[in-house]
Amino acid sequence: MHHPAFFDLVPRVRLYDPLAEFLGAFDGGIVEYAYLDAVRLAGHSCPTVAGAYWLTRQALGVLYGEALPERGGVQVSFRDSRVAGVTGVVANVVALLTGVTTDTGFKGLGGRFDRRNLLAFDAAQPLDIRFTRVDSGAAVDAVAHLREVPADPRMAPLMQRCVGGEASDEEAQVFRQLWQERVRRILLEHGNDPDVFVLRPVETN
Repeated sequence: MHHPAFFDLVPRVRLYDPLAEFLGAFDGGIVEYAYLDAVRLAGHSCPTVAGAYWLTRQALGVLYGEALPERGGVQVSFRDSRVAGVTGVVANVVALLTGVTTDTGFKGLGGRFDRRNLLAFDAAQPLDIRFTRVDSGAAVDAVAHLREVPADPRMAPLMQRCVGGEASDEEAQVFRQLWQERVRRILLEHGNDPDVFVLRPVETN
């Protein structure tokens, strides 16, 4: 399976999953996710998938610092409904990395490892997503302003030709390259750009 080379350059998300350790899935419960895993989940690579992957990685870094984030140890809430815009796509990627579910996840063992009710929508909050540690209550609000990384001006007309079935093979290939080049720039050139990935710790009383 071939994919753009930059996928492998995107830093991974490394976590500790106590359920994985308990059931012997990974030594020490340590699990890593790559951007390619998010692409496999979504079935494609796009700015939305890239933004969801990177925003989650950054938010977990804020919440846990140098410690390993705990998969299943955070709650995630979205300001929008699950069917609004690309919220569902973003939520799927966030759930992959964090283990959160609404009421459909693992029910736990002996009162431990319950992954249900860690994901919510239609929340009253200032930014798109809020990540909250279950153990400490520490939280961070987050949003990705992907429009701050504009597409090549050639991409929109090429996309129209591709969608309409009018593009030549060469034009289709150029479109694909331009599309993935924007994804690459979002992840590798703007990953630490505060104008693109906004993270605000939530003040607690």
